Amino acid sequence: MMLAIEAETAILTSKAASSCLSSMPRANGACCSFGTLLIDCFHDNRRLNPSDSSKLTLNKVAEADFPSRFGVFRIYGFEGVRPTETEEAVVLKLGDLQPDLGPSLVRIHSQCLTGDVFHSLRCDCRSQLELALDQIVSEKRGLLIYEHQEGRGIGLLNKLRAYELQDHGLDTVEANERLGFKADLRDYALPAAILQFFNVKSVRLLSNNPEKVAALENAGIKVVERAPIIVPPLETTAEYLKTKREKLGHLF
Repeated sequence: MMLAIEAETAILTSKAASSCLSSMPRANGACCSFGTLLIDCFHDNRRLNPSDSSKLTLNKVAEADFPSRFGVFRIYGFEGVRPTETEEAVVLKLGDLQPDLGPSLVRIHSQCLTGDVFHSLRCDCRSQLELALDQIVSEKRGLLIYEHQEGRGIGLLNKLRAYELQDHGLDTVEANERLGFKADLRDYALPAAILQFFNVKSVRLLSNNPEKVAALENAGIKVVERAPIIVPPLETTAEYLKTKREKLGHLF
């Protein structure tokens, strides 16, 4: 009897979910469909448009020693507080960053749970992260700024919705846009504020993204070198990397 009730409940729950899905608003107010696929694309915990970077207050929340398999760092937690949201970032610091020692090696890395933690082969994020940490340790000084900007700012669940659209033929940019978001919502005001907190005046930036260079330069941080992070493409990442190069302007 209990099994029959549970089965009936599961059917009713499934029907309710389908009904809810069909009426779920898209990020910009409409439902999102692709062929017979219907995606509920409410806007998770992320913004729909780039935020106002001029109204950010930086708070250091915590710091501690942080031994890792890459090396022994000092780990920091920061909040970037804006009128409408609070953004978080974690920083790994190694060595002395005083300006008179020369430009610091810096990596600004956007959180990628699927890649960094689960070793996804849909992207090159984990490989870039590990290469950056290896280079910072080799230099014996530098910063890794790890931003809470999953899916180029759309949030984890919307990123998974974008994956579903990509499985039906869209590329990574088209999928974000189909969900009602811009291709890239990141603005890098928080990393710039963190660099200013550490009195970093000039950097050698580990990045393939020219927008990061422009954002730091606009914030008064001199980028003396853009050092590319090159990861050999795999069969599963080739189209993703092609899209980043052709549509997002990444350089590699």
